[in-house]
Amino acid sequence: MWKRALAGTGVLLCCLVATGSVRAEDESPWRTAVALVGDPLYPDGFDHFAYVNAKAPKGGTVTLPAIGTFDSLNPVPDSGVKASGLGLVFETLMTSSPDEISTEYGLLAEALRYPDDYSQVTYRLRPEARFSDGTPVTPEDVVFSFNALKADNVQQANYYRHVTSAEVTGDHEVTFHFDEKGNRELPQITGQLLVFPKHWWEANGADGKPRDISKTTLSVPIGSGPYVIDSVDPGGSITYRLRDDYWGKDLPVNVGRSNFGTIKYLYFADPDVAFEAFRSGVLDFWTETRSKRWATQYDFPAVSEGKVKREEVQNPLRSVGIMQALVPNMRRAPFDDQRVREALILAFDFETINRTALSNAYARDDSFFFGTELASSGLPEGEELDILNSVKDQIPASVFDTPNTLPVGGSEDNERKNLMAALKLLKEAGFERKGTQMINTSTGKPFTFEILISNPGLDVVLLPYTEELRKIGITATIRVVDDSQYQNRVNDFDYDMIWNVWGQSLSPGNEQLYYWGSKAADQPGSQNYAGISDPGIDQLINRVIFAKDRDELVAASKALDRVLLAHDYVIPLYYSKNYRIAYWDRITHPTLPEYGLDFPDSWWSTDVAQ
Repeated sequence: MWKRALAGTGVLLCCLVATGSVRAEDESPWRTAVALVGDPLYPDGFDHFAYVNAKAPKGGTVTLPAIGTFDSLNPVPDSGVKASGLGLVFETLMTSSPDEISTEYGLLAEALRYPDDYSQVTYRLRPEARFSDGTPVTPEDVVFSFNALKADNVQQANYYRHVTSAEVTGDHEVTFHFDEKGNRELPQITGQLLVFPKHWWEANGADGKPRDISKTTLSVPIGSGPYVIDSVDPGGSITYRLRDDYWGKDLPVNVGRSNFGTIKYLYFADPDVAFEAFRSGVLDFWTETRSKRWATQYDFPAVSEGKVKREEVQNPLRSVGIMQALVPNMRRAPFDDQRVREALILAFDFETINRTALSNAYARDDSFFFGTELASSGLPEGEELDILNSVKDQIPASVFDTPNTLPVGGSEDNERKNLMAALKLLKEAGFERKGTQMINTSTGKPFTFEILISNPGLDVVLLPYTEELRKIGITATIRVVDDSQYQNRVNDFDYDMIWNVWGQSLSPGNEQLYYWGSKAADQPGSQNYAGISDPGIDQLINRVIFAKDRDELVAASKALDRVLLAHDYVIPLYYSKNYRIAYWDRITHPTLPEYGLDFPDSWWSTDVAQ
């Protein structure tokens, strides 16, 4: 399930509904929480989430890093680079519990209800919910937000593709209608919809011109969340201030949260410069993504004196299946040839890179649901095998008799064996080694391509990889661009290869359509970065979405994973189940929730008296 989505594109939809479907929903019970796996942990009327410090002090400042730049404070359109932290300003109908898997509790909405066939869902808004200008949050705002997100954001249009319309069905009620029945996830994902103030966006701005929610803007917007934007230095920093009049501060889902008086994001062009700012005390919190730095560069005085604390925790990754990979663009030759993609996988010597550049801190990413029960392994059996047999004529035959394995490097013998195998595949694909170059025998052109990235720190992995490719005559160059240019090129699929990370929940569903679905392959702005368009994959995605119970969902996810791997769509990289954080003793946290850090939400400043 996709959480806290801020992006998607589609056609503005009118709000119509059949009278019969409303009557069907009227017979269903109102719920204050909903779960896809099991039952909600917290009962009606609970006081607060169990892990929070309900008496955490309010106030103080936390300063956080952001890498790159930003040019928009509007989270709706695909265009532009959004500022960090906008989720502090805008709210959703429901909010997730970091202590549970795929469970949501009422936020802007106090309750929801839906019929047994999951054909629609109605949310009842809290009468007390207010935007920061004091205006009530209304069903009209929800409808406006839904239509805007579907019209101007590709990811949201894909995510909500089966949500056909939204309409006001009461003074405080809004109903979403679906174009299919039996999709258990749809009632819940509509609760993740960000809600914007219709009256503000339809008014004129300070310049006297009409505002446009479909365009990027640096005008400071309003929302219903606990924070307002206090100051903006475009591309340099953005500061959020806690609202004294926040309408929802006493809700059970908010008690002990939103504690910092001020949250500031400082932008850095270079992650290494940002880390030095953390070391010097300018920044309060750091997530360490470089294993070598974690092992060798935390010997500064503040660490030994106990002023900087370091923790390795698994919490944020317990409910996430990670696929970190290099993604060739199959819309371009020769990446549309599986033999070429397999050769590129053979040339990636993970074991050597892990040892020489990554301090042996990682495991090979061998699944699109890596580290979870949804990951495929061995040969299919049971319900997974039944699902695969149902699409047998549309998937690779190898999935039934050959386990998915990745080549093993780490030694000269293994390297030689893998590169020889790669050369054989390239020859079969119409390439020939001439001198130091790999030449396409049909066109006479050398095999060259560009790896597009926005983070120069990835060179530590990419440079050894390009050297391996050079050994078999392939010239791969690394192109580093700024965040804005990178996002624009990715949205337009204007690249040969990119580096991407997919984070999968334990309840995958409709988001799989825009990761791997055929309709998303040619839809600018979608996350089908590889350009996958395959009827067998489409059918397996539907088996995931329409799974009737947990066992079927697990089996369908494994089947989808197995077939995605069999097509060699990506060059799998690596990941770790340990999440490394460091922070100054000016801030602290409660007992961490089972599935997250809940940062900065439930943390607080130690400079404020408790």
